[in-house]
Parts: sequence; C-alpha cells; structure tokens
Amino acid sequence: MVNCESFSPSIDDRSRVLILGSMPGVKSLCEQQYYANPQNRFWRLMGKFCGFDLVGLDYDERLKTLLDNRFALWDVIKSCQRSGSLDSNIQNEVPNDIEGLLKEYTGIEKICLNGSKAYAAFRKHFPELSGKYECFKLPSTSAANAGCRFEELYEEWSRVVG
Repeated sequence: MVNCESFSPSIDDRSRVLILGSMPGVKSLCEQQYYANPQNRFWRLMGKFCGFDLVGLDYDERLKTLLDNRFALWDVIKSCQRSGSLDSNIQNEVPNDIEGLLKEYTGIEKICLNGSKAYAAFRKHFPELSGKYECFKLPSTSAANAGCRFEELYEEWSRVVG
C-alpha cells in the first residue's frame, strides 16, 4: 500500500460547477496533475463543454479554461492508502474539507461526482450536502470504465454540465 495525497482545488469566485473525483491515479500523482493519464477521457470530455481542445493545451491552460467556463475541480478524498490506481483498492480514506470549500466559494450551484467511488465517498462523508446542492453521480471518465463509450459519457455528462 502507498500513501496517496490529493491536490489543492482548482477553483475561483466565478466557479458554479464543482467536479469531484475520488483520488488521483498513480500517473496523476507522479505528474501532480489532475487526470494526467492519457487514457482518461476527462480532458477530451470537458473540452467539448468548453469549446476547446483541452488535450492540446498545457496543463495550466487546461485548468484556466475550466475556470473560465465556471468549472471547479477537486477530489472527495484528501488522503488514503492504495495499491495502484483502482478506486476499489482505496483504504483508510480521509475526506477533503469540501464543506469549508463551499463556505468560501458560495457561487457553487452543482456538484458533479466523477464515478461511483467519488459518489460513495461523498455520500459517506457529506450526507448533509446532498440536500443543500444539486449533486449528480456521473459515469467515470477513467479508462477503467471502458464499458462506457465516449458518446455515452458525453450524453450523460451533458445532461448536467452541458
């Protein structure tokens, strides 16, 4: 088991939609970038909503484009122990201070949970927030969710963020 620590949130006062993952995978942790694995479809998907090819931008420009389009990015889990990148291997999870973040950034209207683990961890640690915000469980953009084609991901996510 390896100790894993999530990143700081990418958010500003313009943000309206908070997208929460579970915990960055091994490649993301090594590169200190959200969704660094090129097999993950997150940047391609969000590019469609932002009207830009985010995959072709450098990381800082990707984050800036998300912010310019009112999307914030963070993870439900602050720290955990895990072997590999699979969410099913997460143990001893400690949540991020999502309540504190939402108190500081009062413009957030929707919370989108990227995958089943993010949703389960959010419901476990923050059940009261489900009544205060529109919360949506969305199919994971991870390559591990290969059974969900990109077109299906886009259709499901567009119901909420598009």
